[in-house]
Amino acid sequence: MRRNKEIGWQAKGPAPPLTRRWRWWLWLGVSLPLALPLHAGTPEFDRRAQSAIEVYAHPKGSGPLGYANIAAKLRLHEDAALCSRSLEELLAAGPTGDMFWMYPATAIAYLDQGQLSDSARQALRRSWRTYMPYRGDTENHWLLYYTSLYLMAQMWPGQDGDQWYTGKSSAENMREAAGWIESWVKLTTRRGQGEYDSPHYMGLYFLSMSYLAEWAKDPAMKKRAGMMLDYLIADYAAENLDGIYVGAHSRVYDRPALEKWLNVSSDFGWVLFGLGRPLDPPDGYIVFYLLASAYEPPEILKRIATDRSQPYTHYELKRTRNRWRFFDDLHGPVYKTTYVRREYAVSSDQGGTLQPIQEHSWDVTWNVPDPRGIENTFFTLHPYSSLGELETYFTFPPDIGISGVVSSKKSYDSPDKFVGGSPYEKIFQDRDSVIVLYDIPPGTRFPHINGFFSKDLADLREDPSGWIFATGGDAYIACRPLQPYSWMPIDGGGKRLFSPYLKNGIVVQVASRSEFADRDVFRRAILALELEFQLAPTPSVRFRTLNGRTLGFTYGEIPQVDATPLAYDRWPLFGGPFVEAAVDSEQLILKWGKMRRTLDFRRLTVTDTP
Repeated sequence: MRRNKEIGWQAKGPAPPLTRRWRWWLWLGVSLPLALPLHAGTPEFDRRAQSAIEVYAHPKGSGPLGYANIAAKLRLHEDAALCSRSLEELLAAGPTGDMFWMYPATAIAYLDQGQLSDSARQALRRSWRTYMPYRGDTENHWLLYYTSLYLMAQMWPGQDGDQWYTGKSSAENMREAAGWIESWVKLTTRRGQGEYDSPHYMGLYFLSMSYLAEWAKDPAMKKRAGMMLDYLIADYAAENLDGIYVGAHSRVYDRPALEKWLNVSSDFGWVLFGLGRPLDPPDGYIVFYLLASAYEPPEILKRIATDRSQPYTHYELKRTRNRWRFFDDLHGPVYKTTYVRREYAVSSDQGGTLQPIQEHSWDVTWNVPDPRGIENTFFTLHPYSSLGELETYFTFPPDIGISGVVSSKKSYDSPDKFVGGSPYEKIFQDRDSVIVLYDIPPGTRFPHINGFFSKDLADLREDPSGWIFATGGDAYIACRPLQPYSWMPIDGGGKRLFSPYLKNGIVVQVASRSEFADRDVFRRAILALELEFQLAPTPSVRFRTLNGRTLGFTYGEIPQVDATPLAYDRWPLFGGPFVEAAVDSEQLILKWGKMRRTLDFRRLTVTDTP
């Protein structure tokens, strides 16, 4: 049996320059009374963008307008008097939400363009003097905060500190905000994002850069933001399966971790590339992205996002969230591997607590025609809960640690949870093979592992050999728990594998149905593979995969492929057939066929070959 050939990746030379061209035009939508100007070029993109904005401009029911409704109406130049009254009512009740108030208020200020009444405009200006928003404690918080502060200081220049909640002048606010934004771009393009590849929070990064690309007056800031849109979109494009964001995630919520369609990424996949199904209604993040630049990605990003004609492995280097205690380095490296093919994707990081609370370290995702209501994923985890983890990543005092987190993240301290990282979980992936090892110290809270077996898996069978076989869409999945287990029911369907052993592990091999005559042929092929393991004194596995490669992995040691250690010290910032970047380069190369697009953030240049 010979498996399909995987796409390889090689660095290429720089491409000759080609200036990016923008054009304004009016999209005449029959369902809208006024034209919606967009910065795009294709009617398909404009129709998708218009439909998302219209949902917020024309909300169902007769309730009061929110900030998003006001912004969408202003974008379409509709109901200016109603927008003015509604804005004054919202501001009179008092702004709330900190940076999550700042970004919609900023959009309203820039979309006004003379439509709001003088009293509404004055109320908006006054709120930036009297309301003091919290800057937050995550990467997306700070980016939202400084993007909004930068643009509002730009809108109201030359004002003294007594006109701002910060007590600083417009010029001082703008310098502080620009400095943080520029340092974030530099760090991200050198060492990767800290709040990386979140299928929910990605929207806040996209909309922040959309704001700056559209409304920043400084040419360098505008260009930098436009390039970062390509950068962020490329990060998602290479790791999506028909619009669904695959891959290890820094942050994901409980329900969307299982029903992967139920994420903001579905809106972006649909609007940007026409992939999958959007949320109903679309999330506000995609709408605020569109209310600003409404940027449509270039052709090369569309090809990267949609071409799954050949299997490929994609590599990324990210960084941990800021570690305030117990580590000498503020950030640690995150090594990501994602194997993608038309039928499924297998994705992982190296394991450990790389992000607090909402980390998702590995999974198998299979493609389905309509993902709505479908739990098309499989994974395992150690349900770790620890004050030590929280004290690493947060600065709050220990006596309110776990209780404070659980007040908003209900599942954090649950033994049944399916979201979270663990310092006692180590992961090694090679193409569509995964080895996960656990070495949990005695006395650890929740000393067991959970495995998520979806209600949408078909042909689930426990083989006498110890292997478990299942089918997800057109993907055959084989997994071998290394310790005994039992099954627990899951609310809503499916099963939770429960294995209460401190030294534990699982071996996973995935394949396409097209590679085998039927599932029994796949089963025989799996049973013929060499698998050796031991659990004491340290979990260790030696496994020969369907690709013919021998994987060796011992907990706490560098894994090996055909006796060659994995080269973590040479891990690229991006590596694969479509996206390429070296660590510390501040440069990104997009590749598809002979097309190339090179983003150079040191020189703020974009070069293209068609």
